[in-house]
Amino acid sequence: MIAPSTAINFTIDTEITPAYFDDLIKFFYQQYILPHEERFTNVNRMEVDNNYSISFTVQGPDGRGNVDVEIRAGQPVQVKMAPSDPNFPKEALEQLKEDMVIGVKLYEEQIRRTTLYFAWVEGEEVIPEMIPGRKSIIAKIFSESMLVFFIIFMAASIILFAFLGIYAPIALVAIQFVLVLLSDKFIMRTGDWRITEKNADVHLFEYHMPIEEYKEFRKRYGRETLLKIKEEIYNQTIPLNKPIDCEAVGNVLSSYGFKCEPGNMMTKKVNVYEIVKKAAGIFGLPVPKIVIANTTMPNAAASGPAPTHGVVLITTGLLVQLKEDEILSVIGHEFSHLRARDPLILFGLSSAEFLLRAYVLWPLVYVFGLLYLFLTFGVIYFIAKFFESRADLESAIRIGQPTILADALEKIGYRRLQFERMPSYRIQEWLGWDPHPPIYFRVARLEKLESPVKIRYPLLQSIKDNISGLYAALR
Repeated sequence: MIAPSTAINFTIDTEITPAYFDDLIKFFYQQYILPHEERFTNVNRMEVDNNYSISFTVQGPDGRGNVDVEIRAGQPVQVKMAPSDPNFPKEALEQLKEDMVIGVKLYEEQIRRTTLYFAWVEGEEVIPEMIPGRKSIIAKIFSESMLVFFIIFMAASIILFAFLGIYAPIALVAIQFVLVLLSDKFIMRTGDWRITEKNADVHLFEYHMPIEEYKEFRKRYGRETLLKIKEEIYNQTIPLNKPIDCEAVGNVLSSYGFKCEPGNMMTKKVNVYEIVKKAAGIFGLPVPKIVIANTTMPNAAASGPAPTHGVVLITTGLLVQLKEDEILSVIGHEFSHLRARDPLILFGLSSAEFLLRAYVLWPLVYVFGLLYLFLTFGVIYFIAKFFESRADLESAIRIGQPTILADALEKIGYRRLQFERMPSYRIQEWLGWDPHPPIYFRVARLEKLESPVKIRYPLLQSIKDNISGLYAALR
């Protein structure tokens, strides 16, 4: 057992329903411990009164001490870690904690493959959920690579040059400027549902099925039937002010030959308007337009030429996976972008480079070709990382919950955290065409913030931190 006086305790929020707690512990054993048995001792899986847990001892780096770990399945998952030495490497403890978070999220990812997942907004059209990976405008907006937009930009340049000659770059920048000014309207059209003060809630439902039952269900019923089931559940609950419970869901599923097990179901209602309104008040800004994208991809974005013409886009996947305080911190990050008019600043930066390249620096493009573009865009995206890092800081300063935002980033970016264990991937993340710094950097930076309110110049601090982070990765 772990001594309470020396233990490091933390929890991991999860969407996993009670029926799958046993499988979560088995998953940790099979996927985390068995492949690296040489690192683990004292492995013990336990079940007491339907409470499932696993404990083990893991060796420290280079044999420097060890850590006793205990994981208890639940909502949330409870984790205790007790290092054998007070001087046990802090980085190793942080990575061990990260392992626990990634493990839970990987299991959730596995469970989602056999999950019925529905979201509704009262009074809005009932539509199917978009699965990540399908080609859509929403997927492109949230893509970590802007390659698609770059290709579109280059194609438009060629067409305009054919008609306008040397005036084509100016015309192209003018068109882009108009698009930036209208970006809030564009984002509004790409969302699925509009959130207002009178229509503030998003209702969420998950039903986990055993894999064989799910295969049978999908074999018998296609996408159209799934949408019909979703409509029937909606009609029997939300408009009638009735809860989405196993009785209501069971009435629908029974007509399709399936029954509802309470331990497999999870429901949630999120007052999105109140969360965004609270963030707006903290930042001293008007409440922007709010739209929901019905996709399981967890993310949020903000756009608009000014705070008074801003829009916040939130996915249902984000609402499912994060707690309300985490959602608030993520929205705070987006409000920082609106408040600082980052879309306009980045437009000005990229437009200045484009015009210089077209009228002044074109000989360099002729000589160095793609190398010039690679380096130039690398610099622009590295500068964009300053604004993303500043948005993290401002959310931490104003909302006052840096570790909550760090937890949210871990949940959203657990896959990237896995890859970022590799030094080469970390360098790629720093130098690639992605406006976001690596997740490991953002999480560690937020977790180290003891007194964020003392940071007087968040942008300057972010520039310094990003340069230091890149230097550390290159070393």
